Amino acid sequence: MKIHTHAESHVVELDDGSQWQIFPGDLATTLSWKPETDLHLEQSADRVSSHVLVNATDDSRVRVIAADETWVDGEVKKELKGG
Repeated sequence: MKIHTHAESHVVELDDGSQWQIFPGDLATTLSWKPETDLHLEQSADRVSSHVLVNATDDSRVRVIAADETWVDGEVKKELKGG
């Protein structure tokens, strides 16, 4: 899959029409993404996110949830603090 739009730093729309919120602690990883970046979506066993987007070029991963979902209360803060 390719990036269709990434106008908001925390939301990415893929060329299949799906939209994903990027975990706040993973935003820096997306700075190198370009429209031609090849991504694939995998389910996640992470307690914070339902899925991960994986950059096929460098195998970097970002945690995501569907754009219409909300992050679990307290989990974002806990993860950002390293716990």
